[in-house]
Amino acid sequence: MATAEVEIRAGERFEFGDNWRSFLSVLDDERIAAAEASLVDMLESADLTGRRFLDAGSGSGLFSLAARKLGAVVHSFDYDPHSVACTAELRCRYFPDDEHWVVEHGSVLDTEYLATLGTFDVVYSWGVLHHTGAMWRALDNVAALVADGGKLFVSIYNDQGYISERWRDVKRLYCNSPRPVRWMILTAVGAGFTVKSAAGRLAKLEVLPSKSRGPRKSPRGMSVWHDRKDWVGGYPFEVAKPEAVFDACRAKGFMLLRLITCGGKLGCNQFVFEKLTPSPRQLKVGATLAADRAERPA
Repeated sequence: MATAEVEIRAGERFEFGDNWRSFLSVLDDERIAAAEASLVDMLESADLTGRRFLDAGSGSGLFSLAARKLGAVVHSFDYDPHSVACTAELRCRYFPDDEHWVVEHGSVLDTEYLATLGTFDVVYSWGVLHHTGAMWRALDNVAALVADGGKLFVSIYNDQGYISERWRDVKRLYCNSPRPVRWMILTAVGAGFTVKSAAGRLAKLEVLPSKSRGPRKSPRGMSVWHDRKDWVGGYPFEVAKPEAVFDACRAKGFMLLRLITCGGKLGCNQFVFEKLTPSPRQLKVGATLAADRAERPA
């Protein structure tokens, strides 16, 4: 199986880990608090003490850190070795020599590795599964790691049909271009987002926001700049309609607890499911859906 480094050199994968390494330079207490608050909101619990939390595709490690600060016993892994290093760096900074936070290299597509992990009270995989090149198989794999009564918290890029196909072309172009061209693509996309945002505010007769003194922050504690770079270059790239994710998880015995969509626009739809015991009918439906997905073109 190819490694992340090989895929990056071949232009088949975005340098996720390098982007997260840059993000750590702007990480502060305010961002960490925002990440904690977003977990509390979506999981509807401010106390994860003693609960096993799996961060599948930990990226920067910010949400592994947030879960650990909420009391969870955390297991983090990522496919990109630089992302693993970022997560290990946060563990070293905030929880050195902590036996309740494990950081490893691994892939959501590696069933042999996943089989060694056991099950978890919370399986968290935000913005990861659609970057694997095998999104539905990745979803199946992480869902299998949720303990009975546990929660599955995932986010998946929204399917916008033709628009999503064009974004896939942009991402592929970015990953196959030299650095100067990448900066041109980032600049062009950033200008487009800025113009669209300004037009939206003017249409609502809103006053333009004042310039912030530091890097702009997103509601989850992330950096707008690093999120934008991740969006433009984030390849492999797959998408799904909210109902497709719901149907796939329901067929595995999951009940939807929380859903935040991006309103049919650009972005991720967020889901929190609870694992129940599946009925024979659900298992049959799940097998049918899995067969249907297997027949779809990549």
